[in-house]
Amino acid sequence: MPMHPAAPDDRNGLIDAFDNTVRAIIDLGYSCRDEDFDLQTECPGWTVKDQIAHVVGAEKSFSGLPRPQLKVPDYPHLRSDFARFVEVDVEARRGVTGRDVVAELAEFHPRRMAELRASEADVDTVIGGFFGPDTTFGEHLHRRIVDAWVHEQDIRAALDRPGNLDSASAAVFTADILAALPRIASRVADIGPGHAVVLDVTGPVVARGGVRICVGEDGRPYGEELFSGQDRPEGDEQLDVTSIQLTTDALTRRAAGRRPTSEIHYAVTGDDGIARTLLDALVVVTH
Repeated sequence: MPMHPAAPDDRNGLIDAFDNTVRAIIDLGYSCRDEDFDLQTECPGWTVKDQIAHVVGAEKSFSGLPRPQLKVPDYPHLRSDFARFVEVDVEARRGVTGRDVVAELAEFHPRRMAELRASEADVDTVIGGFFGPDTTFGEHLHRRIVDAWVHEQDIRAALDRPGNLDSASAAVFTADILAALPRIASRVADIGPGHAVVLDVTGPVVARGGVRICVGEDGRPYGEELFSGQDRPEGDEQLDVTSIQLTTDALTRRAAGRRPTSEIHYAVTGDDGIARTLLDALVVVTH
């Protein structure tokens, strides 16, 4: 999976990526005018202030602090139990000013980072917790990076202040999308055996990942990663390949479920229909 800049894979690199993303959210919050906090974002139902409230609420929960106990109204954007669970931290701060929510995050974040850096866990250490009993410290950091960076980009889009698309967190998010490509592609009915799809991310994070669809002994399709990501793997002259070219921003806005395929810009070499259905399925973030 060629990529530049490379995504960090060590504990300190992952912690630094998370730290930088949350600090970026704090800086964006401090730059907001009072009315900016009420701007709607591409995350359904959430304003700029709500995004920041979610980040601080989540980090306080992961730090072991008790969550607010309150009833969440039946908002139209709550379509799952998980979404309702996440909404608690946002609802608890709806009566708080945006500036106070930013100040809460700015005050708490150094404590959270001190906890993460003081941990003796390495990336392969099983820590369990909210994401499941087998969750490793590295997986936990990945999930927190992805969540925080997506919400940073939500805030940036609402404020029309693009940035950090070449950050370590952007690389982590892109790497996670490409790692999920075999699983996602194998579930797309239009991509049958003998076909391959390549995602060509043109930057600022430059990356390529590909998958060919094969048939297992049980007769079911599965995705086999093309490790080099080249358009036509050596020895597979008969393989039909569809290549999709898109920017880091377009890829991550689509994979976060923030914009439909029809609203992102991409170019295709190969089958347009296959490209469209893959992008339709390429959502790896639920909120």
